[in-house]
Amino acid sequence: MLLHLKKWIGSTSLFGTLLLITSQANASSEALRQDDFVGISFWIISMALIASTVFFFLERDRVSPKWKTSLTVSGLVTLIAAVHYFYMRDVWVATGSTPTVFRYIDWLITVPLLMIEFYLILSAIAKVPVGVFWRLMIGTLVMLIGGYLGEAGYADVWIAFIVGMVGWFYILYEIFAGEASKINAASAPKSVQSAFSTMRLIVTFGWAIYPIGYFFGYLTGASPADSANALNIIYNAADVLNKIAFGLIIWSVAVSESEKSLKA
Repeated sequence: MLLHLKKWIGSTSLFGTLLLITSQANASSEALRQDDFVGISFWIISMALIASTVFFFLERDRVSPKWKTSLTVSGLVTLIAAVHYFYMRDVWVATGSTPTVFRYIDWLITVPLLMIEFYLILSAIAKVPVGVFWRLMIGTLVMLIGGYLGEAGYADVWIAFIVGMVGWFYILYEIFAGEASKINAASAPKSVQSAFSTMRLIVTFGWAIYPIGYFFGYLTGASPADSANALNIIYNAADVLNKIAFGLIIWSVAVSESEKSLKA
């Protein structure tokens, strides 16, 4: 009885917090036009991120303790992104301009958390050197800083694009051929190896959407309005895949491994 009461209090607190965030973020919303497809995409992903946050936090009760941190991080990623998407949506709807600063503040927090997930799922099944964590962080920061300098106008867009790509390739090397990949191959059970492989595919193909968005936003020579539309729709689509799907992979392996441990 006491356990159920604690769960109920925890869930109501979560819902209350999310409702408060939603109401505050919506307080200054402008009217959304039915032909504003970029604005509509901001609305869709903000709602999807809130729903995902609730799901990940509630599902923590289904998994064993060693997987709870991974699900918590997944929920934090979608929660942080949802809050930023409320503000990005308002900037776009009110001004029609790209919310670059809000987007990169979001990425500066959530992308390192996504990289931490690689470290966490490996740490749940093996002892992982801290160097793996720091190499993933360095690659992430190089990628993000390069992209921001180009989009904010602090550096040549081509040079910044190349710097960001170098950071991304460094991450790919670590998860495909570096120490993280070797630990996964040597120590992880099949379910974790499968999740690790799927996460690598998201970082490879899902994250490839971001350079495509950057290219269409700054390097095609199209009109500013067309460039802004393409940039934001592509970035929004990428965030749906890379934040929510990434968390669902973590959830799937966490539930699978927890159920196996209960049967053992």
